Amino acid sequence: MPQDPLLILVVLACLAVVVVLMLGLGGFAKGSGWAQKNSNKLMRYRLGAQFIAVLLIVAYVFLRQSGGE
Repeated sequence: MPQDPLLILVVLACLAVVVVLMLGLGGFAKGSGWAQKNSNKLMRYRLGAQFIAVLLIVAYVFLRQSGGE
């Protein structure tokens, strides 16, 4: 993996989205009261993480197209 800090941030942001998504899916799979209490909160966290990941991906693509290192 290249030593590009922005690429590393993009990968970490995508992993954060996957982790939050898996927590939400795991809670629904259990069907416990925990899922009912925390599903809305987890969805907000996932949306925030996705928003940040998309912004980082767009910044990465923009900087690579414009020749920024």
